[in-house]
Amino acid sequence: MTTVVIVGAGQGGLQAAISLRQNGHEGPVVLLGDEPGLPYQRPPLSKAYMFDGNEDALALRPESFLAAKQIDYRPGLRALQIDRAARQVETESGALPYDHLILATGARNMHPPLPGVERAMDLRTLADARRLRDRCASPRRFAVIGGGFIGLEFAAVARKLGHEVTLAEAGPRLMGRAVSAEMSRDFAEMHRALGVDLRLSDPVAAVTETGMVLTSGHVVEADDVLLAAGVRPNVELAEAAGLTAANGIWVDGQLLTEDPAISALGDCAAFPDARSGRRVRLESVQAATDHARHIAARLTGGNPPDYDAVPWFWSDQADWKLQIAGLAMPEDRAEQPAPHVVFRFDDQDRLTAVETINGARIHMKARKMMAAGPIDAAQAAELLA
Repeated sequence: MTTVVIVGAGQGGLQAAISLRQNGHEGPVVLLGDEPGLPYQRPPLSKAYMFDGNEDALALRPESFLAAKQIDYRPGLRALQIDRAARQVETESGALPYDHLILATGARNMHPPLPGVERAMDLRTLADARRLRDRCASPRRFAVIGGGFIGLEFAAVARKLGHEVTLAEAGPRLMGRAVSAEMSRDFAEMHRALGVDLRLSDPVAAVTETGMVLTSGHVVEADDVLLAAGVRPNVELAEAAGLTAANGIWVDGQLLTEDPAISALGDCAAFPDARSGRRVRLESVQAATDHARHIAARLTGGNPPDYDAVPWFWSDQADWKLQIAGLAMPEDRAEQPAPHVVFRFDDQDRLTAVETINGARIHMKARKMMAAGPIDAAQAAELLA
């Protein structure tokens, strides 16, 4: 029987194992996770978990489910090397043979070369979140490096818990890679209203024992510094095995690497976007789980077409839910047809993304329409009807 080994037990890796069983795969499924404990959700770590500390609520599936589905889950076991010729993965406890290998290695926090950066805290794993939540138990002054989703989500939580927060972003606006300038402005106004001290266009020069120093010379006094300056894909295992990787492990429309016995998914995979033709890498639960289902369908004889799901993203900050349908490029123009709604268009006036705040109806309608085919400006206006 065909043995599938999955390296990475995040939501994408676990979904691949589950989907294989759901699709009728009867051979061994081995799931390797380099963290202890059961596979868990990461998105709540910067939000709900900071309030309630409920680790049981984070678990994606109980141990009994994994056993019932005959998923051979091996927590705390790191993959060290891939032997493509022998089709086996070397681990700390020996070699694991595979007929097909799925790389779901995810991403890790970027640590910029700043003096004293080792003093800063991360928020990527459950262990990171535990440490940070412990700090929140008493009044603190937090300094946050980075104005992306994680930094802003934590800033909003920390303010609600009564802590002081200063957030430094090197770029001129918040969430600069993810949203339009109009949406960045709305969120900046909201965070300032919450009491967050935003420092834009002022990169951090150093992390000190008492906070951080910005390039402008401004000194931020803080009890703790959170580093939330983005992530980088974990591609080293693939690169060492001779697979192509540049901002992600390169895969084709079927999410296959150049080795037909190896697939990649989620944060670590760079795949061709069906709409723009550009190679992209998406940092989202949606992409990871959709990739997993696609790969499982292919491995179980489903013969799926090339992956073409409409990307979508979300971020909960205070009582605002940001939702993005589609994938805009930085150069795509923006139109704001209504408060807290932004349409993005490419140079051919095709809708590339819809950004909303607390606009679930528009968001879901946009995803459905974009999945059906290209949308021009006139058709986009129908989203508000």
